[in-house]
Amino acid sequence: MKELKIETILNVYDTLDELPKDVIALMAKASEARDKSYSPYSNFSVGTAILLENNEVVTGSNQENASYPSGLCAERTAIFYAGAQFPNVKIIRMAIIAGSKLKTTDQPIPPCGACRQSIAEYEVKQDSPIEIYYMGEVGKVVRSHSLANLLPLVFDNSVL
Repeated sequence: MKELKIETILNVYDTLDELPKDVIALMAKASEARDKSYSPYSNFSVGTAILLENNEVVTGSNQENASYPSGLCAERTAIFYAGAQFPNVKIIRMAIIAGSKLKTTDQPIPPCGACRQSIAEYEVKQDSPIEIYYMGEVGKVVRSHSLANLLPLVFDNSVL
């Protein structure tokens, strides 16, 4: 038997003010997108902003449906739109802000598993890392230099 050790390195910032100005601006776009969330069932709203290599910014928010599986997370809303509108443009960075409408969310909220897999598809496709910043409504911000830190054993087209 062989043991496999997986190590993840994330950067944690105490506040938004510690981030570079361009990342702060992208986080602001994610916050604006969060305001457009349709989340009457979970009362949990998420906004995402994606910076593309051509300097376009694509945003998305979670969109719920009374038939729960029919909704879509903010990250997938944004990344699928980016893929549809800019199919050959690399994704440089994602900013994600999430929180409850019922209480203040002060812990960083990473992408869910389905979103991680969807982001992985684009990271593998473009053969370069996608930098991801995520946070709650307030407080600490986490930076991952690549989706691979959040989903180290990725399922991709190499196994098909």
